[in-house]
Amino acid sequence: MIKILLENPLMLLLMVAALGYPLGRIKCYGITLGVGAVLFVGLGFGMLHPDMKAPAIVYIMGQALFVYTVGLSAGPSFVSTFRRNGVMNNAVAGGVLCVSAAVCIALQRYLELKPGIAAGIFCGSLTASPALGGALESIRQTAPENLLEKLLAEPVVGFSVAYPIGVIGLMLTINVCQKLWKVDYQAEYQVLHKPEDRKSLVHCTIKVQTVEPPDTTVQRLNESNNCEVIFSRVKRSGEFFYAGPATVLQPGDLVMVAGLPQEIEKLAAVLGERRSKERLGLDRTEYEYRRIFVSSPQAIGRTIGELHNDQRFGEVITLVRRGDSELLPDGEMVLELGDVIRVLAHKSDMDAVTAFFGNSYRKVSEVDVMTFSLGLVIGLILGLIPFPFPGGGSMQLGFAGGPLIVGILLGTFGRTGKMVWSLPYSASMTLKQVGLVLFLAGIGTRSGYSLLTTLTEGGGGAIFIAGVCLTAVTAFLGLFIAHKIMKLPMTLAVGIVAGMHTSTPGLGYIKEQTGNDLSDQGYACVFPFATIGKIILVHIILATVGPY
Repeated sequence: MIKILLENPLMLLLMVAALGYPLGRIKCYGITLGVGAVLFVGLGFGMLHPDMKAPAIVYIMGQALFVYTVGLSAGPSFVSTFRRNGVMNNAVAGGVLCVSAAVCIALQRYLELKPGIAAGIFCGSLTASPALGGALESIRQTAPENLLEKLLAEPVVGFSVAYPIGVIGLMLTINVCQKLWKVDYQAEYQVLHKPEDRKSLVHCTIKVQTVEPPDTTVQRLNESNNCEVIFSRVKRSGEFFYAGPATVLQPGDLVMVAGLPQEIEKLAAVLGERRSKERLGLDRTEYEYRRIFVSSPQAIGRTIGELHNDQRFGEVITLVRRGDSELLPDGEMVLELGDVIRVLAHKSDMDAVTAFFGNSYRKVSEVDVMTFSLGLVIGLILGLIPFPFPGGGSMQLGFAGGPLIVGILLGTFGRTGKMVWSLPYSASMTLKQVGLVLFLAGIGTRSGYSLLTTLTEGGGGAIFIAGVCLTAVTAFLGLFIAHKIMKLPMTLAVGIVAGMHTSTPGLGYIKEQTGNDLSDQGYACVFPFATIGKIILVHIILATVGPY
């Protein structure tokens, strides 16, 4: 069997993925390794023979795919969170990560670890696969040719020992802190629960009894009452018409609305009576609702306000479903490829409306290979540009940092002219998964034998101790500053720390602990910055603790 795998690296790669992925789903005391289990299966196979390794292009390609796709999906949230508390949250994350890098350098000198292994411990303790790619790229650029293969294995050895410590240690630190500080997540949720929670959207009819002043438009009603209710259609004197932003309601009108219960109650108290017995949503003699896939380039990447719906067909978008979330639309919302919109329009215009938005399930499942490849090429070019350090030396972002930064920028823009950079939700998830599996399987098989040699020579104990110290210090310091000093609710603090660790398993554990999704806000806020920051810091660590 070993001979067959040695002669067929593709079979080796697929076997590692097939065995590692389901193993990552196995729970042990409520903890799972997730896709990280692929790395350990790869290491296991690599230990069988010094030549049992996948080609280098496998992990390089996987790494580039993964970080670029992460950038595309994280770009919009990265920008939006900075408009709120993003700067402060990222400042905390950046400060803690700098302390972690300093602790790593101190541990390297105290425990006399090899530079590459110290860099791998830093990446593994903070579960930073892109940073590991950055470490490998830095070594590839600076190491002597005759030592390259050996030196490239060192970061992976440190990473493979420290990674499970990073996953489990983060969870244990959170568990200890929430018990020590007597955190009540349910009480925090009641305080933090905002009207923006779209899961409580309702549709109902309001019977208008009064409008003050009489010429008040629908848009003005929302603004004056601080609401975001969608007015879809109106019945007046037996006739139906849609309600646009400039529509003026009159006493006796029946108007169909969609929004949050609190906001609908507020407007109903102003206008008249909620829950009229006449259900406009069931009368489709002239107007109808339809759910449409957004797949047309002319709609993707544009805000609903930019589309000027009221000037084209007169349709009204009443709901946007993105992934598993239902969102209440407004004029600033940018439509993304793969969104499912609920549209109200006149029956005679519905086919034209559907054609405008696309409604092609096939297109929302495909990847525009041209724009995807072009964006990735731009990222790789950026990764090759040397950036000088103050005082001498330079740094390249490499195959990890370059694609990630370009992905964030292009994901934020969404489109430039007719070129759409964003990916369908399903395609994005698939590419991230495939890229990460290729990366972990590739570096695992290429480093398994070096890991075996390190463990048999007695070097694993120091790596384990360094990994425990680094994970515990980083997680505790982040939680203490966020929760105790900045006075952030623990629900958000744990999300920030999970984002700082770029730990997907950690975020899953947090959701089980809190029982809600509010930690996603903190996670999404710092994840891109932390990913880039750790790539830069690992270069600094290697430059500081060198030479080889």
